Amino acid sequence: MLNIEQKKSKFSKNWEPVFVDMEQRLCVMSVGFLLTNRNDAIILRGPKKNATIKQFLNDVDWPDLDYLIIDMPPGTSDEHISVIENLREYNLDGALLITTPQAVATGDVRRELSFCKKTVIPIIGIVENMSGFVCPYCQECTNIFSKGGGEFLANQLEVPFLGRIPICPQISRYQDGHAESLKLFSQTNEADSIEAIVKKLVK
Repeated sequence: MLNIEQKKSKFSKNWEPVFVDMEQRLCVMSVGFLLTNRNDAIILRGPKKNATIKQFLNDVDWPDLDYLIIDMPPGTSDEHISVIENLREYNLDGALLITTPQAVATGDVRRELSFCKKTVIPIIGIVENMSGFVCPYCQECTNIFSKGGGEFLANQLEVPFLGRIPICPQISRYQDGHAESLKLFSQTNEADSIEAIVKKLVK
């Protein structure tokens, strides 16, 4: 997603995260950086999976961070429990839940929200991703995956709704290696949507 798949994490006493930008303002750690071949499958079960998550949290030489964002898979699995157990002492700010508008996706997020409540993790809010496609020529929005599911869920469960992010071809092109698309993306309405959500998060 950040066009850093070819980079590798260095190891001295601990693993070192990979910086995305020359100014070293954003760094990332991923199992993908540890693979010899990026096409290899990652097969981890039970204690080995939990140990890997613990290493990523405790054995990485993170610089001084303003924010630590952990991207979790959908659902309520061992990964979620391991992260919560290992970060409990650090007083998490909370969980940011991402959904697409259709019912099958909001159903998963509903269960994730229930999981957060049972494990006493604050809910920062819900974001509706892939919320329509805005034609770059006529600016008409087509709701490919339905509309409003994220906002409806947030209102129903009484948690903050932070906004919608439309589908943006420029993001896909950047992820496919077209670096010039990132500059074009910064000039889009989709970028404004993301910026508005970020401002709510950091205020």
